[in-house]
Amino acid sequence: MKPAALAFCAATLAAAPALAQDATTYVFDGSFDDAAFAVESEIVGRGLVIDYVSHTGDMLNRTGADVGSEAELFAAADIFLFCSAVISRQVMEADPMNIAHCPYGIFVAERGGEVMVGYRNYPDGEMQAVQALLDEIAQDAVGN
Repeated sequence: MKPAALAFCAATLAAAPALAQDATTYVFDGSFDDAAFAVESEIVGRGLVIDYVSHTGDMLNRTGADVGSEAELFAAADIFLFCSAVISRQVMEADPMNIAHCPYGIFVAERGGEVMVGYRNYPDGEMQAVQALLDEIAQDAVGN
């Protein structure tokens, strides 16, 4: 492959969201705390209420030795859980069993010196309305 083609492929991959095990992630250029603040601000700024913040990174770091592991998975990781009355009603009127996907979550994690913002991908169909909301919040939080 020619160097120009390799550069184009690398640039395309760098600009695209990273997909990992049914999750979409975006790199945040800044600290974990700044990313967490940006995500919280984007959620609340849309008139949504954060039901709970799961401090998953703290839990994993605190319990590692208890389960026989010394691996640090994340320097820090939080998950912001919330719902949208409008979108939740829309997707659950289409199929009441979409309740299984609620609440929705956006995570902020730091691993290997890289801070990322992301969310779980949802199934095709009406749940894509939720995924579009999560993607908009995540991209706005990282400054895309």
